[in-house]
Amino acid sequence: MFKGYGMSRVVLSIRIQRRLKEEAEKLGIDIRAVVEKALEEEIRRAKFMRFKKLVEEALKNIDTTVEEWIKTVKEIRIER
Repeated sequence: MFKGYGMSRVVLSIRIQRRLKEEAEKLGIDIRAVVEKALEEEIRRAKFMRFKKLVEEALKNIDTTVEEWIKTVKEIRIER
């Protein structure tokens, strides 16, 4: 999703426990890659939760459940 070369980058400065940094370095862990991946996953999760909340609010006004709505959407996708 966010992968690609040529994308602009920013510097993100955080403080973590010294022992975590030292152990990660000893183990050859790419801290930047780990943080970037975790942030991508958290953004994806937050967007999903926001979408889910919007769907749940919309479904309050119609006579169906979230599960029925998801099933219907999947069926429509399969028909394409």
